[in-house]
Amino acid sequence: MKNSVWLSLLTFAAQLGLAEGGVTNTIVLTPELVNQFAQEMRTNHPALAAVAARTNAAAAGVAAVRTWEDPMLKFSGMAAEEMMRAEDGDIGYGLEQKLPLWGKPALARRVARAELDVEIADGEMRFQELRSELAQALFRTALAERTVAVGEQDLAYLQTVANATEASYGVGGSSQFDLLQVQNEKAKRIEQLKTDRARLTHEHLALNRLLNRKMASAWPSLELPALAGPVSYNERLVNFALGNEPRLRMMHVRIKQAEAMVAATRRMRRPDVSLGAESRNYSGNGEWRQAEFMVSFSLPFFNRAKYRADLQRDEAKLKTIEAETADYALAVREEVHNLTVKIDAARREAVLYRDEIIPRSEAALATTRTAWEAGRGMFRDVLDARRMLLDARLMFARAVTEQYQMMSELVLCCGLGDLEALQMIGAEPEPQNGGNKP
Repeated sequence: MKNSVWLSLLTFAAQLGLAEGGVTNTIVLTPELVNQFAQEMRTNHPALAAVAARTNAAAAGVAAVRTWEDPMLKFSGMAAEEMMRAEDGDIGYGLEQKLPLWGKPALARRVARAELDVEIADGEMRFQELRSELAQALFRTALAERTVAVGEQDLAYLQTVANATEASYGVGGSSQFDLLQVQNEKAKRIEQLKTDRARLTHEHLALNRLLNRKMASAWPSLELPALAGPVSYNERLVNFALGNEPRLRMMHVRIKQAEAMVAATRRMRRPDVSLGAESRNYSGNGEWRQAEFMVSFSLPFFNRAKYRADLQRDEAKLKTIEAETADYALAVREEVHNLTVKIDAARREAVLYRDEIIPRSEAALATTRTAWEAGRGMFRDVLDARRMLLDARLMFARAVTEQYQMMSELVLCCGLGDLEALQMIGAEPEPQNGGNKP
């Protein structure tokens, strides 16, 4: 039987350091909280401010399209004999106006509006991407918080065990090997805890960058949410993604922009027509002599091959965007399946650790500790069991984090508002044979 002081301290340390307890003064990550941070990011992030500026520029470009071009005012003078100048007039002035024919101004306005639509779609895509990045950063921070908390619990446990081992070694109740083992474990935990705290500090810095806060701004403790329900791959989810994925929507808008460019280029082959009028007066007495009216138009026939090449260029661009869109649609379908597989795998892993591995690890720790206290086990088995339990709890937290990170990517892929929106589109598996237990 080991020393009674050692036994009581060891039992207390096991209850204190390895008890599954939550950290006080924490904020649980919920979809509503993520959305609040996302709205702050929409207001403050410089990349979104740049997108808004480009959108405003495109809107101004629509308003800047002219239906009527600026008229041309003309002045002329004649150098000739006075008789001729007096007869024909030697001062000329006139006006020439290009006519808005063939629907060219309307097509230019259509091109400008298509550019505005592209900028709007690009802004929404950029916001969705940053929101997904922000959500994943929040979950990584919560995981880092949990890792530090577990490390601090383990350090307190090892400190208590080390103190008890030293006391027991002093009275001959423990061996020097046991003392060296626990001291080594404590030293490794101290170094690992330094690394974990540094990673947590970096995660806070990453969040501050996304929200455009001061890099040293403090953060409250973030806690991972409860394990989410299952998400299954189905055609409804795929169709929703094909209709709402931000980048795919932007590519469809770019197709409309390319179609507008093709129509405008095709119409450019029509000649430009202008109307003009000119009047002449004699400088000697200012009397009017004559007026001229004219119609002028360009001759595009000499550059027919050039106009045809312009049209072929824009048609090729349109076909390129259409092919890229079709390819990306296939990639979206594949990505939805890939994400649902990863979400399901992460959830099953979390359930495995929560329902089986963690309880068995707790039982193993209790059994090895009891055996060692009774003199039938080794102290190294207690430390190994403690390490196994810590790893299991960290793996459970990592699995929950991965599930929510993959769900954030799926939300982006489907163009949804938040994680709860997955339930709105029936993203849960239908019961089979009376339902399956998760």
